[in-house]
Amino acid sequence: MDIKSCYIGPEISPEQFIPEHFFLFLAKGILNGYDGSKDVTLRSGDYCIVRKNYLARYNKQTENNEFEKVVVIFDEIFLKQFQEKYQPKTERYKPKEAFILLGKNEHIPAFICSLMPYYNGMGKIEEGIQDTKREELLLILLEMYPDLTGILFDFGKPEKINLEEFMNQNYKFNVGIERFAYLTGRSLSAFKRDFKQIFNNTPSRWLIHKRLQEAHFLIDKKKQKPSEIYVDLGFEDLSHFSHAFKKQFGISPKSLL
Repeated sequence: MDIKSCYIGPEISPEQFIPEHFFLFLAKGILNGYDGSKDVTLRSGDYCIVRKNYLARYNKQTENNEFEKVVVIFDEIFLKQFQEKYQPKTERYKPKEAFILLGKNEHIPAFICSLMPYYNGMGKIEEGIQDTKREELLLILLEMYPDLTGILFDFGKPEKINLEEFMNQNYKFNVGIERFAYLTGRSLSAFKRDFKQIFNNTPSRWLIHKRLQEAHFLIDKKKQKPSEIYVDLGFEDLSHFSHAFKKQFGISPKSLL
């Protein structure tokens, strides 16, 4: 198999909010994923479903300077068309993880190999064949893992959940307040109101404070370098992190090392 990293289906945002389900096959390398509560590691030949309406991030490690993956997007429009065409029986399967690891089966590598004649070498499969191959993959997956229907064909919005628990679990993700509101099943105004009642603070101030408290602990107690942790704590750049840290604690993060 020699297929470079490619995507099949509509483009999705690279942010840490997952807007559509997608299938991920790791051809070469190592991928470490995190969804706020669980760490997941995929190695060459592993594959999984990454669920929409979750917060998740992942980082890659090369093997022999190589990293290759295949991503197939199962967006809602495609899934509704598939459901109308095939009418799969929906199972009641509601795991809480963003990454659904799937057991090994010979049909999946065979499917990946079948993409090679249609691969243009630029990260895409020929448009005319994309939906046909997505249907083929989904039929294979549902034959192997019928429980996936409970995930893929659930088109509802996130339900109202415990805001305090959710924020304490997911504060490290770098997404907007609107995303947090949506994922907790609230309008933006309801989210801000409930947040104020629970934390006695605004979401933006609370997030900065919470992230910086964690940063102080990691640098002071765990002796981790600021450059190694700022991204995982939801900061976009090191200079912004250092400025916010000094403003809160009166010292630079490096002075704790």
